[in-house]
Amino acid sequence: MEMQSRIYVAGHSGMVGTALMNRLSAEGYSNVITRDHINLDLACQHDVEEFFSSEKPEYVFLLAARVGGIADNRDHPADALITNSLIALNVIRAAFENGVERLIFAASSTIYPEASPQPMREGLLLTGPFESYWEGYALAKTLGVKLCEYLHTQYHVNYCAAVLPNLYGPNDKGSTVLPMLIEKFYEARIHDAPSVEVWGTGTPRREFLHADDLADALVFLAKNHKGGGHINVGYGSDISIRELAELIKKISGFRGEIVYNTSKPDGTKQKLLDSTKLHSLGWAPNKTLTQGVAEVFQAYAMKRRRLGS
Repeated sequence: MEMQSRIYVAGHSGMVGTALMNRLSAEGYSNVITRDHINLDLACQHDVEEFFSSEKPEYVFLLAARVGGIADNRDHPADALITNSLIALNVIRAAFENGVERLIFAASSTIYPEASPQPMREGLLLTGPFESYWEGYALAKTLGVKLCEYLHTQYHVNYCAAVLPNLYGPNDKGSTVLPMLIEKFYEARIHDAPSVEVWGTGTPRREFLHADDLADALVFLAKNHKGGGHINVGYGSDISIRELAELIKKISGFRGEIVYNTSKPDGTKQKLLDSTKLHSLGWAPNKTLTQGVAEVFQAYAMKRRRLGS
């Protein structure tokens, strides 16, 4: 990417989008294009086509998505499938038709089969059924992954998908496990609650990547990866939900007990990406999980104090 390249960040106001915008700004990229959802509905084909036709971006980071936790995706599979499929098809197609030089599509580890051997390598895609709770979301993300691959194969464009693990960071508006635990432990500490409830048994293992590290990886891919097949962008190790809860408890200063509600779903037992391909290209994360979670907890606590809650 040149410093004056026209770069479109779709989903710029979300957690990852904010981190990417900060990273691009820090590196000196000054021609970054954004649109809020109220001004551009990415699920509307006509609006997306008009936007690309008028703005003519050269690089696209497609981060926008309808995202939620286990309960949301379990209860709203049609919404997850429809919205995310439309976003992927509309943006990737419009990018191709308007000559976008390079596109990176943010996918998710949910695209791999529920019973995948661990760690999950790129070749496992479409080798088994998805996790049932995430099926609608996973189908939509797989659609985007394959469209990037097919466009690269048929037309030799530099489009690819980055497959992501669980993400965390400041400005997280999601309902996934880490931000929910941070909120729960903060509330329990300030109200001197006797316990904090954690869904499930605590035994499932998850990989977590800080949004700043992901932003760094996305810029790295835009500069170094030629497109085609999807590529895993992971931290390289995982942690159990029980260990994560204990870590956040320590960071928060909460002194009560952790109660595991085993009537709630655990989800897949382990999700760890094999990111050997990306790491061999020369990229590695910078933040340890302990460092990253401590930073995010402190940012959340400061925000709550500013709001007087």
